[in-house]
Amino acid sequence: MNGFPWLRRPDPALCPHQLQRRERLPAAAALNQRPLREQRFVVLDLETSGLNMSRDQVLSIGAVVIEDGAIDLGQQFECTLRRATHKLSASVLIHGLAPSAIAAGSEPAEALLSFMEFLGDSPLLAFHASFDQRMLGQALKETLGYRLQHPFFDVAELAPLLCPHAAIRHGGLDDWTQHFGLQVQQRHHASADALVTAELALILFSRARQQGLDSPAGLADAGARWRRRQQAPAL
Repeated sequence: MNGFPWLRRPDPALCPHQLQRRERLPAAAALNQRPLREQRFVVLDLETSGLNMSRDQVLSIGAVVIEDGAIDLGQQFECTLRRATHKLSASVLIHGLAPSAIAAGSEPAEALLSFMEFLGDSPLLAFHASFDQRMLGQALKETLGYRLQHPFFDVAELAPLLCPHAAIRHGGLDDWTQHFGLQVQQRHHASADALVTAELALILFSRARQQGLDSPAGLADAGARWRRRQQAPAL
């Protein structure tokens, strides 16, 4: 059981089977001290109708799994959400999702329930995670009446934290993939971006172990200290 994580009332228009699936979703596991190699991570990338977190919607979800210290290509998730009201906008030039593809996508409640079942109790990794966390949380709240409580690791923060010698302080995904010589098949495609983010994460996990940060909890604590240093006023 998930400890009744939905807070909004009345419930969204879910059928009885969907309500049962929502109730069976596991609660997020607390970050622990187990080695990073023993932790299952879900690496997430979203394509959205825009960058306005109050107005725009999730259009597609791509995710891959890191488990046993490697990317498990047998565990992948990809889904386009049906958005009947979505109109052609400048964002289609970035994500390439035409209105016809979105109109033919999966019903949002089904897509989001399937993703949360895929996620299980695992923590999430994303590049610029605050955006994905906010957009996914908003979609889950509005569509399922579900409150997202899974912890997120931001690869955009972990990279400069663990690789300060790279001198890439505010770099994007392209900057870090170029720095490490990674090949990107198709940018701004949710599954492809999730895969290259996972490849980058494995490099960073190796650097973390070399620096004595070999657990999810330890990595989270180091990230929190790094953020505080970045936010501290210059003397």
